[in-house]
Amino acid sequence: MKNLLIYLLLFSSISIFSQIQDAIVYFNTKPNSVAFFANPSVELSARSLARRTAQNIVLDITDAPISSTFIAQVDASTGITVLAKSKWLNCIYVRGLQTDIVALTALTFVQNVKFLDASITARPGQKFPKEVLISKNKSIINNNPAQQPNTVFNYGGSYNQIHMLNGDYLHQQNFTGSGKVIAVLDAGFPGVDSAQPFQRLITNNQILGGYDFVNDNNDYFSGDSHGTSVLSLIGGFTPGKLIGTAPDAKYYLYQTEDNESISPYNENPVEEVNWVEAAEEADRVGADIITSSLGYFGFENDAYSHIYEDMTGDKNFASKGLNFAFSKGIICLISAGNSGNDIEPHIGVPAEATKALTIGSVQNNRTRSSSSSIGPSFDGRIKPDLMSQGVNPVVSDTSGNFTTSGSGTSYSCPIMAGLFACFWQAVPTLTNQQVIDLVRQSADNFLSPDNQYGYGIPNFQLALNNATLTSKNFETTNKSFIVSPNPTNDFVEIAFPNQLNTAIFSIYNLLGQNILNNEISVTNSKVDLSNLNSGVYIFKIEANNFSQSGKVIKK
Repeated sequence: MKNLLIYLLLFSSISIFSQIQDAIVYFNTKPNSVAFFANPSVELSARSLARRTAQNIVLDITDAPISSTFIAQVDASTGITVLAKSKWLNCIYVRGLQTDIVALTALTFVQNVKFLDASITARPGQKFPKEVLISKNKSIINNNPAQQPNTVFNYGGSYNQIHMLNGDYLHQQNFTGSGKVIAVLDAGFPGVDSAQPFQRLITNNQILGGYDFVNDNNDYFSGDSHGTSVLSLIGGFTPGKLIGTAPDAKYYLYQTEDNESISPYNENPVEEVNWVEAAEEADRVGADIITSSLGYFGFENDAYSHIYEDMTGDKNFASKGLNFAFSKGIICLISAGNSGNDIEPHIGVPAEATKALTIGSVQNNRTRSSSSSIGPSFDGRIKPDLMSQGVNPVVSDTSGNFTTSGSGTSYSCPIMAGLFACFWQAVPTLTNQQVIDLVRQSADNFLSPDNQYGYGIPNFQLALNNATLTSKNFETTNKSFIVSPNPTNDFVEIAFPNQLNTAIFSIYNLLGQNILNNEISVTNSKVDLSNLNSGVYIFKIEANNFSQSGKVIKK
């Protein structure tokens, strides 16, 4: 019996090590970094560098390229296949026998190896919804959505999904996304090169390029139709039927999601690395905004699945990548997910990222869709951030037919992304964080955010009115301070208007009691709020004969 037990244990051990595994191999250096800093334009486009300059973002080692020599050496190793890479995290995604992957640690440039198999840490597994895609729901009640007045565009049935956010007001002011570049990360874009709703984009050369990171080729007008529907909500243009929220923006189309694979790895963590690689490419070419209606929680191999305790903002691979994208000056909008009615109703990856602008779904009467995934993140942050119509909006299919039969946060996210492009066009001198703050502060639930509705539905007309008090782009008002981030965890930073160098920053509670006074200046504008309890406060800034007040939320 003893010998039998030893045999079984030995057989089990051999079986484990003979299984195909997925892992991430991290490198310990970037040998090309010196050459990169000497000539950054080799790696980053002029537009990407300009975005950094405009937002005072300094180049760092994460901007330098990953070593192709290191990748080639790993790829040539026994039994190893390299499937994806990330320069921001300086790593590659590999597949092979566990023993062959472990052998990679002997390479001098390998820092460490992380296996994707969660059983290594003995976590309990549970199947959860895999990704944020469209859910079909034709039994939605139409509670008299708004009707279109005379506007610059004939929106047809798409009017309500834009007017709910007062996006049509931006269009009336000729802010239609012109000059902004949006990267769409999705599952494919078949029909975009031929269907009528996209012909305006094609004719005007508004599709700047793209890539299929799943199949490693340039055929991005292929794959799953999900991305086609998503793009139609931003860039589609068929008067009387569908007008996208940013019809004059320019676009890069990236396929990162593999919906057609028949392998047992159909839903696999490699797609998170594809996502990050696409985000890096979006940064390289100079995109201003990333919109993605994809998300990850469970995988086909349940040993690789995430759990709720992982949702802490910067632990998961795609979430780390999103946070890097934000640090480069990009606004990243992500679908919240469609798991609100499931056993595990929370947002997934990368919607849970610290810097993700997570978009939930409402019906056409502004009430929340019950399927829209909820927060908080595991570390207690409010999620989702904002809401827009995801139930039965007008979209185009790959043949140019229009439908309202689909629903999901896959739709609410791109609707919002397009209007962010229009809004940023109106306030081009603001940083990504300042743009987010202004839009969030315009939302209808800003003063009492919750983990189902977030900060609510933004009002882009209100955001633009407030922005005219802060943006240097508006000559009539150049006398306002910008307080951000708002809401905040620990501190706020105050951006000064022209011709003012010093001020007094004060905080009052809602009873009107003064609880903080700080002298601030252009060179010392950071105010520590870490000692304040969570809640809503009134700030007041006084400088010379100028006074400005507003609300700030301490998380």
